[in-house]
Parts: sequence; C-alpha cells; structure tokens
Amino acid sequence: MARPSSSSWPDKILALLRAGNPAAAIAQIKVAPSVRDLRALEKALTAAGLTGRWSEVDAAVTESLQALSAPRLHRSP
Repeated sequence: MARPSSSSWPDKILALLRAGNPAAAIAQIKVAPSVRDLRALEKALTAAGLTGRWSEVDAAVTESLQALSAPRLHRSP
C-alpha cells in the first residue's frame, strides 16, 4: 500500500503559525513525519520570511531534525 503524500504538511504548519498558534505548530513539528518534511518546512519558513520570528519554533525544527537524523541505538522488536 502506497504511503500518502505528506507534501501539504509544511503548509499546515505555516497556517498554524500565521494564525498565531506557535504552540500547536511546535507540537506538530515534534511529531514530524520525516526529515524530508522538516527540510521542506525549513525552506517554506525561509521563503515566507518567518525564520527567526519564533525562536521556539526554530529550536523545535532543529531538535526534530537531529532526532530523526540520528541513528537508532536500539529498536524494540
């Protein structure tokens, strides 16, 4: 079964930020579907001129990228 496209995920996060709800955006960033989606979000934030506006959002993106990029030490069976 094919995985549905999550290309609209960055748009949803941007909509939350534009609506003035950075806490909800951070919660969604912490459960990001993939590194590719987080990279797309970074590009979208830069293109929209929102990088640096919310330091907590920038930190959440960085932390999530590190967490998803790091090799797993142990995986449960």
